[in-house]
Amino acid sequence: MASVDVGIGLLGYGTVGSSVNRMLVESVDEIERATGHRLRVVRALVRDPAKERPFPAGDGVLTTDFEAFRDDPDIQVVAEVMGGLSPAGDYVRALLGAGKPVVSANKQLIARDGAELFAAASAAGVQLRFEASVCAAIPVVKVLRESLVVSNVHRVLGIVNGTTNFMLSSMERGGSYADALAEAQALGYAEADPTDDVSGADAAAKMAILATVAFGSRVRFEDVECRGIEELEPVHVNAAAQLGMVIKLVGIATLLDGAVDVRVQPALVERSHPLAAVDGAFNAVMLQGDAIREITLEGPGAGGVETASAVVADLVSVVGTAGTGFLQNDACWRELPRLPSSEWRSPFYVHLEVSDRPGVLAHAASRLAAHDVSIAQLVQRLEDGAAAIELVLHRAAFGEVSAALREIAAFPEVLRPPFVLPVIAERGL
Repeated sequence: MASVDVGIGLLGYGTVGSSVNRMLVESVDEIERATGHRLRVVRALVRDPAKERPFPAGDGVLTTDFEAFRDDPDIQVVAEVMGGLSPAGDYVRALLGAGKPVVSANKQLIARDGAELFAAASAAGVQLRFEASVCAAIPVVKVLRESLVVSNVHRVLGIVNGTTNFMLSSMERGGSYADALAEAQALGYAEADPTDDVSGADAAAKMAILATVAFGSRVRFEDVECRGIEELEPVHVNAAAQLGMVIKLVGIATLLDGAVDVRVQPALVERSHPLAAVDGAFNAVMLQGDAIREITLEGPGAGGVETASAVVADLVSVVGTAGTGFLQNDACWRELPRLPSSEWRSPFYVHLEVSDRPGVLAHAASRLAAHDVSIAQLVQRLEDGAAAIELVLHRAAFGEVSAALREIAAFPEVLRPPFVLPVIAERGL
């Protein structure tokens, strides 16, 4: 059977775009054997064609003319690897409207404008794929959309930002926040401006996408409760170690009684839990559902080559299913309400700094009990007339824990506002 040439267009030709081209060139025979098609980059839209690139494009491939790119009949599938909301969003909408399938690595675009983009793809009868927008080389979207389509997934836990996981791993070994960030930047894991990573915004966009696919209901970026790692101090990391836990920036998506809660925040993870062992710049996603019980996917979640591998996989999937209608529809098929944040339930860790006076701990415990919150573990350290109290609370409603801590914060003996994080135990929250 004769092979068919498929022209690929790239929106962007930086680290990821050039890696995509390199992979298509170097793996052309493997792709042809698997699909019967030969994929080749015929055009790449860039701002500066003269810029030096890691893997040079062929003669005449680079262009600055979007209209010519959009209307090029040789481009049959497009990969968007330029990032950002604008002009990438306008380009993708125009290309879908022109009837060209699109593969995107753009987490912010998919998380914020996914509904509109899928509507455009559906209207044009073409596919929009986005595996590379979440965990790069880890095929979690494919697993959710294809392998687990009837598994009733009700919980997704994810370490989905390699930068913060690297930093927290470094802090666990004794480094400060500033030292961990400087090391991550020196190794290329963190940008010069690391705000999206350390604030949790990057992970929040990814969890919005994962929750949307897992639960079949649109979760937007702004629906995600988000808290970064900037407030973490060595005292919290050391306390976690004393309690037999580690701190990770974790995305938690939960479907409970027909309502959805999605959040990204630091959490104490028991050492026996699979996520506790995820070290350095790696990512991991744990899926829990009725038919599967528990599945964990782990691997490199960032980097040009890793992201490019997911883009190429999506390109191959589009080519392999063209004309079948397979997965061209939006993953969303229902509208689910948000679970009120006060009703979200978890075990919690609380750090208190108080004056070393009799009765303070008993008073704090009484305030917690008044809100139906009980203490599971307690560690107390005395130092220079003050006490640091580390508490692990049994599973409770976040609203009740917050109310109790507001009352405790008003005690004259409390030296700093209480610091609270969720706890992820061996089985479930």
